[in-house]
Amino acid sequence: MRILKDLLHVFYPKLCANCENQLTQNEIVVCTFCRHDLPLTNFTDYSNNKVSQTFFGRIQIEKAYSLLFFRKKGITKNIIHELKYKGNEDVGVFFGNWLGEILKENEEFSDVDFIVPVPLHSKKRKERGYNQVSKFGESLSKHLNISFVENTLLRTSASKTQTFKARFERFNNLDTKFMLKNTSIFTNKHVLLIDDVITTGATLEACAKELQKTKGIKVSLLTMAYTE
Repeated sequence: MRILKDLLHVFYPKLCANCENQLTQNEIVVCTFCRHDLPLTNFTDYSNNKVSQTFFGRIQIEKAYSLLFFRKKGITKNIIHELKYKGNEDVGVFFGNWLGEILKENEEFSDVDFIVPVPLHSKKRKERGYNQVSKFGESLSKHLNISFVENTLLRTSASKTQTFKARFERFNNLDTKFMLKNTSIFTNKHVLLIDDVITTGATLEACAKELQKTKGIKVSLLTMAYTE
């Protein structure tokens, strides 16, 4: 088996999701040099930071955290685009393992009952073939020993551009974009809602508002990256 793996590595070498240089056997998804350059947020306060402040006056959340800063040009964008548009789901596993280790150690989300991904519309999921945060959530679930619940929160309309969302969704909450398939599973539970990148926060806001129709629910947010 080891010989087969070595042969596959020779003929189909794995490349860094950022610089596209060949990875060594000890490197996963991102090479050591690029990983060193990743713009970590390094937030120490999970209840009051740039991520949580994005939602002040919009929704009630317990905690919020993002691992990296996302910029229009840069390493974070390159890596997440590999995940979203080039089918590299290993990126989600990479970030799930990384964040899972951090959160297991600091126990910031130790009272969470369920991890729930922001869903894709069925049409977009069919086109892409996967939800880009599924592997991320599954990896977090393993590290934190928290149930990962997919296909309970559903997207009921196709997503629009972030520009349109920023203008429209912040001021009009009548057009619900998400629906809970099971309205009782999260009663009196703490849900960790996950996504890849926070831009305007409109998508997470809409998801959280749908979840918060459930009695006694608490919601926290976790993403791979946050747009500065």
